[in-house]
Amino acid sequence: MAKRTRIIPKAPAARMLVNAGAERVSEEAADAFAEVLEEIGLKISERAVRIAKHSGRKTVKKDDVLLATKG
Repeated sequence: MAKRTRIIPKAPAARMLVNAGAERVSEEAADAFAEVLEEIGLKISERAVRIAKHSGRKTVKKDDVLLATKG
């Protein structure tokens, strides 16, 4: 099976955890957090694309993304 290319690097994911109050973040935790962020981001992206298409547009706009995060 081909390895999937990481979209969100571990360093920014670890930095988010540190900004949330973590004193230290293991490499495995940063990797797991990046993976979870990607899964959530992909779901929001798919919703935003559907919203744009439903509105008769090919371009995803800010409001599509914000609407996709609700509900």
